[in-house]
Amino acid sequence: MVRIEKIRRACQAAAEVLAEGGRALRPGITTDAIDAIVHEACLARGGYPSTLNYHGYPKSLCTSVNEVILHGIPDSRPLQDGDIVNLDVTIYLDGMHGDCSATFAVGEVDAVSHQLMRVTRECMELGISAVKPGRPISEIGKAIERRAAAHGYGVVRAFCGHGIGEDFHMEPQVLHYYEPRARERMEEGMVFTIEPMLTMGQPDHVLWPDGWTASTADGQRAAQYEHTILVTRDGAEILTLAPELVAKPREVAHT
Repeated sequence: MVRIEKIRRACQAAAEVLAEGGRALRPGITTDAIDAIVHEACLARGGYPSTLNYHGYPKSLCTSVNEVILHGIPDSRPLQDGDIVNLDVTIYLDGMHGDCSATFAVGEVDAVSHQLMRVTRECMELGISAVKPGRPISEIGKAIERRAAAHGYGVVRAFCGHGIGEDFHMEPQVLHYYEPRARERMEEGMVFTIEPMLTMGQPDHVLWPDGWTASTADGQRAAQYEHTILVTRDGAEILTLAPELVAKPREVAHT
């Protein structure tokens, strides 16, 4: 139980930091500036950004703009009105990692981008709803893929959710598409992320020369949402809820 309480604290801190970064987003701000805000927010909570120097990654969070699927590196480019940007925050606190992300609208965003964001969030929520002890972990991907396909979106297969705790990335792997061979059963006490990435076009990706940034091969937009969850006796406990994002989800517009 001590381990779970530590993970809860790390995940709550990650959610608070993500909300702080999201509140700072506006047209004209750079992703470097958001990185600095997130870095200071991690330190203020007694933690350290897990991504900084992780296998050489140079920043304190990932900022994935428009066609970037994930692992975008913050830089000096000012965000523009109409951009969408995923902020992916992981904090290391008291020996545990907490991980979450959300896609935010920058200024006024077109209706098709809002729909992509809304459906991606719904896919994450459906994946979480599929969590129950005794079920195969493939049920998560089945729920996500069904909703995405109903809206004509691609589900990125090259990246997946993961166990988390003392290590940043652990078993099990959590696929966001249905793979019947993923037969591992969910068990009470497991902690892992569910973080589907949906694309307007094809889900294929290209890796940029920086070795980290993965963008859609066709240049169309992508969105991602992520929570860290704990498998409980009755289902899933979301460990990375941020109250202000739940009450006022500025990254989602209802259409």
